Order: sequence, then structure tokens, then C-alpha cells
Amino acid sequence: MVKKTVLTHPVLSTELRTQILGKNKRRQVGLFGGTFNPVHTGHLVMADQVGNQLGLDKVCFMPDATPPHVDKKSAIAAKYRVEMLAAAISGNPMFDLELCEVERGGISYSYDTVAYLKHKHPDTDYYFIIGADMVNYLPKWHRIDELVKMVQFVGVKRPGYTPRTTYPVLWVDAPKLEITSTAIRKRVANGESIHYLVPDAVAAYIEKEGLYRE
Repeated sequence: MVKKTVLTHPVLSTELRTQILGKNKRRQVGLFGGTFNPVHTGHLVMADQVGNQLGLDKVCFMPDATPPHVDKKSAIAAKYRVEMLAAAISGNPMFDLELCEVERGGISYSYDTVAYLKHKHPDTDYYFIIGADMVNYLPKWHRIDELVKMVQFVGVKRPGYTPRTTYPVLWVDAPKLEITSTAIRKRVANGESIHYLVPDAVAAYIEKEGLYRE
């Protein structure tokens, strides 16, 4: 009886095993920034659609400390906005929180944030999610020409906005829900229902903390 010779190569087998397990695969992570004052159902639908259509590993909700807009929003403390986000995303394993802007404080420039995250996670490709209405403002973004080389912008289509720009934007279709944080704050202040406009856990948190009453 002739014995079969089995050739082994520990280094090669380890490499193959690593490839099979996908350990060399770069992570694909969406960044969804905003004030989230408060987070609402429209935000969640938008993030879920982008994450699933692009096959992302994670979509990270990234609340800002101070929005870098000329018409600055009057936002409640980051503590409340972060806790509402945590409550809203708890049921979706694809969702996560990225708190680097809140922890850094001050005005949140996307260039600084992306540079920090790419340095911290060199194995990750980032997709910056924005609404179609925000695409028109890209020329005014801080260091935009450098930023577009660092991250893939994802524009979510919406009625009334033409999906056209000179910047490299990946366009995604998603149901558009006519819900705004401004309208929710007004409804709370007027004692009106926000049921289904925000997750139940967020509505309960707003009630418990007495937010947006004035």
C-alpha cells in the first residue's frame, strides 16, 4: 500500500485561512452626521436604506457638538441628543454611535472628523451620508477638495432636487418621509402627538426629561 504524501505549508495555510475568514476585508462604514435634535423616523429610514443598499458593515450616527452653519441651530445639550440616539438605534445591529465630534467639542468640521477617523481606523472605508439638499452646499464645505479624496459621499435622492453635482457623489434612492426635527419640537411645545414620528423610546425620553417644552 502506497502512502499518500500530504504537503503542508503553515504560512500559506494561515494566509488562506485569513482570506477565507475575511479578516483582510476592509470594513465599509457609513457616517451619518447631524444635530439630531431630536432623531426621528426619517433619519432611521434613510440610514437603514443606505446601509442595506450599499452593503455596509455599519452606519454610525454622528451627532455634532456645534454645527458649522451660518444659521446656527439652537440645540439642546449633546447629552440628551446622544441618549435619544442610543435609544432610537438599539434595535438595529447595523446601527452604531460615533461620538468623536461631541467628545472633541466646538465647531464640527467634517474634514477634521474624517481625518481623525481614518487615522484611528486605517482598515476602514468611510461613506459620508447626506441628503440631496445638502449636496448643493458641498462647494462651501471646509476643505471640500481634500475631503472628497478621503471619503465617498453618498447622496440620498429626494423630490425637487436634481441628483447632479461636479463632486463624486454616489446616489441612493430611499423613501422620503416629510418629517423634520423642527416640526417635532414645535409639536412637543404645543402639546401635540409625535407618535410614529419618532421611535417610542425617544418619545418616552422626551416626556421623561421634559424636553422642548419651551
